[in-house]
Amino acid sequence: MKRLTYLFVLLAACTGQQDGGEQTGAPADRIGEHVKNTEIIRDGFGVAHVYGKTDSDAVFGMIYAQCEDDFNRVEMNFINAMGRLAEVEGKDELFRDLRMKLFIDPVEIKELYAGSPDWLKTLMVAWADGINHYLATHPERTPKLITEWEPWMALCFSEGSIGG
Repeated sequence: MKRLTYLFVLLAACTGQQDGGEQTGAPADRIGEHVKNTEIIRDGFGVAHVYGKTDSDAVFGMIYAQCEDDFNRVEMNFINAMGRLAEVEGKDELFRDLRMKLFIDPVEIKELYAGSPDWLKTLMVAWADGINHYLATHPERTPKLITEWEPWMALCFSEGSIGG
């Protein structure tokens, strides 16, 4: 089994976040903790096996590995789900976007996020941190539209970031 362990310099003194409450602290501190507590091992077939000290560490590693596998598909699934495809593909996608906005309203999704239990917010923050960390560590990867991922976006696409 080919073992790939991601070693990064700890970014700063960390806040010691436990799963169970909404994460606080600077994003760099949170990300540094996730990096320290997460291990991604690729087997002989290239399949990612993600290990984390906490559930949020595992979520961070899971989405980071998905971005490594196919960031374009991850991003396009969310662009489509949020009804923003025309911004990337052109005006021919306006009706598809309108249809998607009938199902997914960003204002409503943000309200759902705000009303989510702290344990779930912690996972969604880790999810956004994982994608943002992937982009920060892969400057050659230029997003088509979403340059800063936010935790509420995790609620926009329920089929897994790679599916759909």
